[in-house]
Amino acid sequence: MATVKPFLCIRPEEKVAPRVAALPYDVYNRTEAKQEVLREPMSFLQVDRAETNFPEDVDTYDPRVYAKAKELLSKMLEEGVFLTEKEECYYVYELVMNGRSQTGLVACASIDDYLGNIIKKHENTREDKEQDRIHHVDQCDMHTGPIFLAYRAQYTISEVVSEAKEEVPIYQFVSTDGISHNVWKIDQTDRIQVIQEAFNQIDSIYIADGHHRAASAVKVGLKRREQTPEYTGREEFNYFLSVLFPHDQLMIMSYNRTVKDLNGLTKDGFILKIKEHFEVNYIGEAPFAPYKKSTYGMYLEDGWYSLTAKESLRAVTDPVDSLDVALLQDYLLGPILGIADPRVDKRIDFIGGIRGLKELERRVREDMTVAFSMYPTSIEELFAVSDAGKLMPPKSTWFEPKLRSGLFLHKLT
Repeated sequence: MATVKPFLCIRPEEKVAPRVAALPYDVYNRTEAKQEVLREPMSFLQVDRAETNFPEDVDTYDPRVYAKAKELLSKMLEEGVFLTEKEECYYVYELVMNGRSQTGLVACASIDDYLGNIIKKHENTREDKEQDRIHHVDQCDMHTGPIFLAYRAQYTISEVVSEAKEEVPIYQFVSTDGISHNVWKIDQTDRIQVIQEAFNQIDSIYIADGHHRAASAVKVGLKRREQTPEYTGREEFNYFLSVLFPHDQLMIMSYNRTVKDLNGLTKDGFILKIKEHFEVNYIGEAPFAPYKKSTYGMYLEDGWYSLTAKESLRAVTDPVDSLDVALLQDYLLGPILGIADPRVDKRIDFIGGIRGLKELERRVREDMTVAFSMYPTSIEELFAVSDAGKLMPPKSTWFEPKLRSGLFLHKLT
């Protein structure tokens, strides 16, 4: 039984929502974040990445950064940039990218569901990244970036969402990256009850994106419980901001790889080793995007190759070991190129599929030697790994379009 509840939302006034809405804090490096805040001073990124208000010599995790985030958020609230709803509601959030629509439900999920593995994970988290968001949430007393959750599509929920989309949206705008954002409010008691009861029948929800934000929200909630010995479980710190999507509307893009060198091998020696486990065919100058599972593109010395895992590799049935990203790591990146731990190895970099194959070519020309284009991990594979209680290799999934921060805020007290 999943607890997915409506909440008292703090959200931007309609006329400023397009300016406030920001991409997630972790898609930018520090320089990019500063440039974006300079471009759009009302961007919520100024709160999510408050180090943009300091000189470069101030550490990203300096306590002054979190104090600044609280100060900036308080200022936006005082100036009337945001309004606070008078009743608990759900929201329908539709994103349209290149004509393709996906629609989720904005709500609050339960930290107990996370702790009890009703909300399932597929990634490890890093302590430094967790601590960053713990300090941010705790100082601001607010969840500012929603967790991207997925569930197996359920007819009743889809029906209520479709009904809501027939009404007048509270937000309707196109962001600078061309993504359309449309939001509707669900405040009718009967619809709210139907949604809650429907989620009560769902036994598993999955983190698609936002593992660090989810872990941090849970740890802040547990900290608040310790500070509130008489807590009832109904306090807002027991829940975290989420957008929940049915699985059949989600798009996962490839997460491609580039490597600095051939680990001391010549080009011919490298290809000879690859042929032990992969069929290798030279394609030419035209970029090669894998068209099915267990196939890969490889860009090396101005030419593209197709790689196909041999039958012995394709016969692997373990939900993790059979992933394309795992096969590439276990039979090529690790044993041939010496990338033992891709989480920390500086010789490898990961390129989101949204950047296209030309980005792989550019990186090989400028600072890398070889690049690999991947076939996207499927949502069914993500579910299988999570259901097995296992973890995916790093950088297995790239979800598009990205949810915006600053459109929905959830106060903890």
